[in-house]
Amino acid sequence: MADLGIARMSKEAGLGGTLTRADLADVVHTKLGLSRAESAQLVERVLHHMCHSLSEGKNVKISGFGSFILRDKGQRVGRNPKTGIEVAIAPRRVMTFRASQIMRDRIAR
Repeated sequence: MADLGIARMSKEAGLGGTLTRADLADVVHTKLGLSRAESAQLVERVLHHMCHSLSEGKNVKISGFGSFILRDKGQRVGRNPKTGIEVAIAPRRVMTFRASQIMRDRIAR
């Protein structure tokens, strides 16, 4: 998987451990030669498509990176830790991220 130099650039740039949309757009601008506005728009469109798919109930898988998986949780009984009173927890949909094996191997280095 080509990393577009993101890992190298973020270490060189001295980012505080957070990669932002602006950082992604800057990498697209640098590596692909698109204008800054086009690069920002490209990043926004990719993120929009991911969010839209997730909101429609579809999982999102990016090969070599990982999967954003939606899971429906049923209603259950929880307990208020402060008072000990049982409370019904409504059913809900949650999103989890599962890193690919390639990503896990890179992180472990």
